[in-house]
Amino acid sequence: MIELAKSRGSHRRTRKLLSKSPRNRGLPPLGALLREYELDDKVVVKIDSSVHKGMPHRRYQGKVARIVEKRGKAYVIAIKDGGKSKNIIARTEHIKPYKD
Repeated sequence: MIELAKSRGSHRRTRKLLSKSPRNRGLPPLGALLREYELDDKVVVKIDSSVHKGMPHRRYQGKVARIVEKRGKAYVIAIKDGGKSKNIIARTEHIKPYKD
């Protein structure tokens, strides 16, 4: 019997994390795609699994970040991760406004 190598991709062990409920399946609404953010706005990283382009790593799912700059169709966001500040590039489908 041939033993296959274990997968080590960035989407491994994400069956529950990146799955959508049946009611929310499909592409996101246009309002989410057309939303504009200002510098220093707080946002939450909420990965939309139906759009693969501009998707941040699953490690940042649910984290609160701050908009640093706009880069093309995407935004550069600063996230605190273990005491360090990291800059992540994410498109508008994967970030939502933070509500205090």
